[in-house]
This record gives sequence, C-alpha cells and structure tokens, in this order.
Amino acid sequence: MSTPSSGRPAGASGGALPPVPPPPPSRSSGPTTSRPSSTPRTQGAARPGRKAAPSGGDPGSGSGGSGGADRASGPPSAGGHGPDAPPVPSPDEPRPYGRPVPTENWGWFARVPLRARLVAIIALLLAAGLGITALATTTVVAQYLVGQVDQQLDLTASAVADETFRGNESRSTLPSEYYVLIRWNNGAETPNYWDPVVERSGTPQIPTFMAQEVATRTGTPFTVSSVGGTKPAEWRVVPYPVISKLTGETVGTAYVALPLSGIHETVKVLGRTLAVSALGIALIGGAVAYLAVQRALRPLREIEETAADIAGGDLTRRIRPAPPSTEVGSLAASLNTMLNHIERAFAASEASEARMRRFVSDASHELRTPLATVRGYGELYRMGALTTPEQMDDTMRRIEDSATRMGTLVNDLLALARLDEGRPIRHEPVNLAALARDSAGDLHALDPTRPVRVVGLGGGAADAPSELTVIGDEDRLRQVLANLIGNVSQHTPAGTPVEIALGTGAPQEGGGADVAVLEVRDHGPGITPEQAAHVFERFYRADSSRNRASGGSGLGMAIVAAIVGAHQGHISVAPTQGGGLTVHVELPTRRYDDGSSPDRT
Repeated sequence: MSTPSSGRPAGASGGALPPVPPPPPSRSSGPTTSRPSSTPRTQGAARPGRKAAPSGGDPGSGSGGSGGADRASGPPSAGGHGPDAPPVPSPDEPRPYGRPVPTENWGWFARVPLRARLVAIIALLLAAGLGITALATTTVVAQYLVGQVDQQLDLTASAVADETFRGNESRSTLPSEYYVLIRWNNGAETPNYWDPVVERSGTPQIPTFMAQEVATRTGTPFTVSSVGGTKPAEWRVVPYPVISKLTGETVGTAYVALPLSGIHETVKVLGRTLAVSALGIALIGGAVAYLAVQRALRPLREIEETAADIAGGDLTRRIRPAPPSTEVGSLAASLNTMLNHIERAFAASEASEARMRRFVSDASHELRTPLATVRGYGELYRMGALTTPEQMDDTMRRIEDSATRMGTLVNDLLALARLDEGRPIRHEPVNLAALARDSAGDLHALDPTRPVRVVGLGGGAADAPSELTVIGDEDRLRQVLANLIGNVSQHTPAGTPVEIALGTGAPQEGGGADVAVLEVRDHGPGITPEQAAHVFERFYRADSSRNRASGGSGLGMAIVAAIVGAHQGHISVAPTQGGGLTVHVELPTRRYDDGSSPDRT
C-alpha cells in the first residue's frame, strides 16, 4: 500500500515558478547527523519538543513560506553534545578543582605499568615495615641488655670495689670482666682487671670528677669509650666513694666497669639476622604480590583488550561480568551499558545516513519531474512552438499541474519540518468522534458507492461513542484523518467498505491510563508484512514504479505518524480481519507534558 501525500493544493500562482535552490549544507544534515546519545528512532513517530531538522533539509525554504524549516536546527553532533550544551574542557585545561591532567611529557612514574607500581609499592612497604621492626627490635634488645649490665653493676659493684680496696692488687688472678679503678684523693690510681679482658676490649677512658660530681653520680652507671685492645668496646661504669673505716672519711673514688662488647656483638648478629630476614620476606612478599596483582588485575586486562578491539571497530565485544559489589564488576557493568549505547548510536547513525541518502534521492526524483516539465514547456514557448491558443492553454494547464505537484510536496516537507522542529501544539479538548463523522462524510462524498460506517471497537454501529474527548490540536488531528481517508480512497478499489472505529482501551504497549483508540479499517488488498515495516518512512511507496497515478509522494503516512507522535500517541498497522489494512491510532485523553518522549511508533 502506497503512502500518498496529503493532497492539499499548493498556493502557487500561474506563470513561471522561481528556481528552487538546493538546501544549504549547514541546514541539510537533519537525520544524517549521528545521534549517539539517543536510541534509534523508528520512522513515523516524531518526538514532540525535539529540535532536529527535517529529513533532507528544507526544500521549501525558497518558496516564500513561513520558513519553519529554516529555523529547524540539526540534531546533536556525534559527540552527543547539542548546540546548547556547555563545551567540554580538554584534559590539560585548568579546572575548578584538582590539578590539570597532563596529556604529554609524562614523568617516569607515570610510564610505569600499574602492575609494576603495585608490586613495587607492596615490596617497598614490606621492606620499610620490616626495617623499622628490625631497628626497633635491636634498639629494645640493646637497651634491655644494657639494663641487665646496669642491674649487675648495681648488685656487685660495691662488693667488687671493697675487695679491690682491701686487696690493693693491680691484677686479678681469677677470670673476671670487671675493671676497677680507685682514684685516691692524693692523685694516685690503683687499677684492678683481668688482662685478657683489657687486651680484647681495651682500657676504659674514665674521666676525673670533682667530689661534688662524684656525690651526684654515685651508683649511677654511665658509658665511656676505650683505647687499645683488639676489639675496642664501650664500657659501662659506676662510681662509688672509698671511705676509710678508721677515720670515716672519703679517701678516694672507686670506678667499677663492665665491657659492652658482648651486647654489641649480640645486637650486630640480631640486626644482620633481621635484615636478611626482612630482605627475604620482602622478596617473597613481592613475588606473592606479583601473582596476586596479576590475578586481581586480570579483569582490567580483559577490559583493556576489549577496549582495544572496540577501538579497532568491533562494537559487538563486551566485558565479562563480575560481581557488582566489586569495583571491577561495577566498572564492567557501566562499560557494557555504555557500549550498548554506543553500538545503538552507531547503528542509528548508519540508518540515519541511509535514510538521508534515500531521502535526497527520492526528493530529487520527485522534484525533477515537474521541474523538467516546466522547463520543457518554457523552452517550447521560447522557441515559438506554441502557435495556437489551444496549445498555449494546454501548456499553461500542464505547467500549473506541475507547480501544484511541487507545491504539495513542499508543503508536506514543511509540515514534517515543523513537526521535527518540535514546535508546541495546542492542548485543547477535541471531540474525536465528531472528527471521525466528518471524515466519514468526506470519504462518502469522494466515493458515493463506498459504504462508510462509524462503529465502536467491537464493530457495532450502536457501540460507537457519540463523544470521545482527547487532548490535542484539532487542526492536526483533522489532518491525520484526512490523510488516512485519502490513503484509503487512493489505494482501495471503488466501493470497498470502510469502517472508522472509536473507543477507549489500554495502550498496546501496556501500562498507563486508558487512551482513546481510533481505527481506520478498509477491506482492500492490504499490504505485505515487509511493506508494513516501512509504511511510515518518508517517501516510501509500495509501488516502486513512482508512477504518480499509483499514489502520492509517499509523505502522507509519515506526516500522520509525526502528528501522532507530537500528541504523545502511538500508531501502528495490522491486517483487517477478512482482508485489508487497519491503521490503529492511540491518543491521550488527559493532559500531558509537551517535552520530549520516547518514540512510540
């Protein structure tokens, strides 16, 4: 079944027509521009409030019309940003917060892969932690062992000093690590030590203290260095006053010392052991971290490979799902959703480009024939081939027919352009039943032999509502019925019965409040399922011969679908029971938002 034009006469005046300029390149990219930020749009369901330009530009812009198509703006660009969208700053531009993101001249750390960074950070943290632990352990152990020496001096130093004072020997014959030095008040010194200890750890350098200093330091250990010895070591020294038992006076000071060489050796061995252990643990931890990071980042590697395949042109690739509670799972779900949108956007872009090419071809063909006719008859007149009044009248009639044909096509394109532009329509209560009865009378006037009835959805004339109120633009809804009735008149044989069914019911898509239903049922030859899939496309006609007698320009059903979409309605076609075609239209009975809505065709 073909889709004729609305059949309205063009307001063209007689005589020559002005040339039709080609649409400017900047205003002819309506449907051809890709729309990655929206879902693919089915022909025949215009979106109210959408700011897209009409398909194929505005052929009527040069005909002195209202210029509605000239004001139609193109859809958003492939980047998904409309003309009013704020510009997206480049990564290296200053931002209101944070630092600029460099796009070149990266530092060495930025060039290191994430896996290597994580492994290095884990290994360094292990090494640093174990190093701090080793340092703390050796410090605590050293302090503890020195405390043990101090405790030993506190318990034994006084007795060792008394023994030295009574014996007055400078050398000890028994093995002992004690070094005792008595400084008499007359300046003499009496040392007492075991030679192997001094030969190994050296002689402690004990400073000379005044009597007041000795009184404050009595019983308090302090550390001194040593000289000589094969392995000089520090000594721990504690002073005690030497008191004469005869006079009770202080006759000198005894310094009792113990070497710290054993403690130093113990701390060194402990430190080396902890250092080697820390290094081994850090290496083992780094290896385990490498394996763990490799396993943990495997999904990111898959995401990277998938992104590379998509960049290579394979838009069907998807990321393997993961638990949504994880970061990788959440990222995979978001990326898969984004990839679905991108794939649909590219499909919509390709379909839009195909429709644009077909639109330009069809519009050029539709306009070429009448223009060639006007030009041909103009050349005949210029060459003097029209010599009789009858020839002149026939030529003028043919030129007027061609002008009418072009005017009808331009008016249809202008109507589609205004609907695509999303101009607001009136939201007024309209009695759809009255419009249906008027259309039935119009169809009967066109073909008195055709039975035309207004019935209910069940098929009975008694069930037809006397009043069915919808919210919309009465003139637009009249145009819907006029195009549908003209379609039936054009493409069904004379005398074919037609019913216009009215009623209310649930939307075919399900959900929502009841809607008003209008069905135009004919009992003609009908159309095939393949034709039904394209019936709302612009310039589509079931008869591919483009014979003017077999139908209009192929814009009538496209205009119907655009008007229904502007009313937030739904339109579809289905076979009539017993043969023929039924056009099913749903319109809202309540007020609705005039904003953009999903396609409902």
